[in-house]
Amino acid sequence: FDRVSIQQWIDSGNRTCPITKLPLSENPSLIPNHALRSLISNFAHVSPKESSRPRTQQEHSHSQSQALISTLVSRSSSNASKLESLSRLVRLTKRDSLIRRKVTESGAVRAALDCVDSGNQVLQEKSLSLLLNLSLEDDNKVGLVADGVIRRIVAVLRVGSPNCKAIAATLLTSLAVVEVNKATIGSYPDAISALVYLLRVGNDRERKESATALYALCSFPDN
Repeated sequence: FDRVSIQQWIDSGNRTCPITKLPLSENPSLIPNHALRSLISNFAHVSPKESSRPRTQQEHSHSQSQALISTLVSRSSSNASKLESLSRLVRLTKRDSLIRRKVTESGAVRAALDCVDSGNQVLQEKSLSLLLNLSLEDDNKVGLVADGVIRRIVAVLRVGSPNCKAIAATLLTSLAVVEVNKATIGSYPDAISALVYLLRVGNDRERKESATALYALCSFPDN
C-alpha cells in the first residue's frame, strides 16, 4: 500500500482492494497515513550488516536481555542500575521483535511504568522509550493500555521534560493504531486536551508528535 503501487493499481482500472478484493469507490481518494509514517520515521531499521549477524550473537542478545530484565524488575536495584538496564533494553528492543515479546511477558512493563512515575527525568525518558519500542508489537498495544500506560502518558504530557513529552505523544500514536485503543484514549480524562495544549505551546518536535497523535486519534468519530 505504498502510494506509488496503489496509484498504479488504480490507474490500471482496478476498483477493488488488492488484498481483501472489496470494492473501492469509483474515484478513490488517496489519503496519506501520517501516523504510520511518523512511527516508521521513529524506528531505526536494522542495517544489512546487523541483520546478517551470526545466530550465536543473537542468542547472546537474548540471554543478555534476561539479565537486564531481572535488574529492572528487582526492588533492590539502584536507579543507576535500572537506568543502565533500560538504556540497553531500549537498544535491544528497537531491532528484535522476539526480545520485545520476551520483555513484555516478563513483567518488565510494570517496572518501566514505575520508572515513569519515579520523578527522575532520565529514568522517565528511557522507560518511555522502552514502552514505545514494546508498542511496536501489535499484540502488545492493548495490553499496554490495560496495564495503565495512558494515565502515565497524560501526566507526562502535562509536566514532563520536552523529550519525554515528545516520546509520550509518539507512544499514543503507536497505541492508536489499534481501533479499540483510539476509543479508550479519547475517553480518558485530559488525554486529547493535553495533546492540544502541547500542540499550542510545545517546541517543534513536541508539536509535530502531538499533531500526529491527534491525527491518529481523530479517525475515530467520537474523538
